[in-house]
Amino acid sequence: MAEQAWQKEVFDVLKEGGVRQIAFVPDAGHAYAIRAAENDPDIDAVLLTNEQEGVGVVCGAWLGGQRAVLLMQSSGVGNCVNMFSLLENCRFPFLTLVTMRGEYAEFNPWQSPMGRRTEAVLELMGIRVYRVDRADEVAEVVHAAFDSAFLAGEQVAVLLGQRLIGRKNWVGK
Repeated sequence: MAEQAWQKEVFDVLKEGGVRQIAFVPDAGHAYAIRAAENDPDIDAVLLTNEQEGVGVVCGAWLGGQRAVLLMQSSGVGNCVNMFSLLENCRFPFLTLVTMRGEYAEFNPWQSPMGRRTEAVLELMGIRVYRVDRADEVAEVVHAAFDSAFLAGEQVAVLLGQRLIGRKNWVGK
């Protein structure tokens, strides 16, 4: 996937906002932010074995006086539902950036059910949802979500739509 300017803008918002930990499961849609975090001496890039671990990492970072963000794909949201109760009960600020699958030109039918339900699942768990489908809106929306999380103490998810990320190509056609 070719790097796009909006991907750098996402990382820049996080960096300028003082994020010190970025938790992630490898994902092509987040590749720029992951690489940038891994190469930044001021940010700990935390590789997860599954997305639910990231909820704990982000909450633990806050308890330790740091800001952290969870990067995941829409399919990973389903893995976090039980851990989202930690956010509600403890009222931790929370920001996750979610690359969407199961939408525009999806080739993998296993991605579609969660892709259709991601926003609803997040909202049912009490998480405010912002969505971006256009590159020219990314920086503003991510910045607004950042402020909602770390200034207002809310739990926020930004959905990065599949049209924004770009069409996935299946090599094994």
